[in-house]
Amino acid sequence: MPLSLIPDYLFAAYGDVTPAFLRSRGITLLLSDLDFTLAPKSVRRPGRDLREWIAALAEEGITLMIVSNNRSGARVTEFCADLGIAFQGHAGKPSPRGLRAAMDRAGTDAAHTAMLGDKLLTDMLAAHRAGVLALMVEPLGGAVTPWQRVLHALQAPFKTACRRRGGEKSG
Repeated sequence: MPLSLIPDYLFAAYGDVTPAFLRSRGITLLLSDLDFTLAPKSVRRPGRDLREWIAALAEEGITLMIVSNNRSGARVTEFCADLGIAFQGHAGKPSPRGLRAAMDRAGTDAAHTAMLGDKLLTDMLAAHRAGVLALMVEPLGGAVTPWQRVLHALQAPFKTACRRRGGEKSG
């Protein structure tokens, strides 16, 4: 089981992960973190841009499912219900368990799955451990707390390694 923290690809924001990019890599299931990946944690309801992006994915046959470590299921439940998409709660990332459960629910395998997230120690590590494509975005809303600032600073060398490999994408 790979333990790499280096994302396969780095994007500025979720909207830069296009259906064409995913399809060119055979991806039919996109697993995604919610907080700071698709919306700042303070945002309670999905916006129009997110809805349009999800619709574009669906038009290309790509299913989006949220995989979240949130302790309280209320935010994820409400957010996903509003979007009409499924979620895998209490995922336990960086364990691959939640990602594998989501793939089982969707009826697909690791070769056709990607994980989108903003954190190396949970999202990217879980993606690599599950054997899926690891896609990283810059956190929406930025690092708010001092601890988040420290975590994001610690991620910089791994993002640089991804860029050096040619893994930075603008859409």
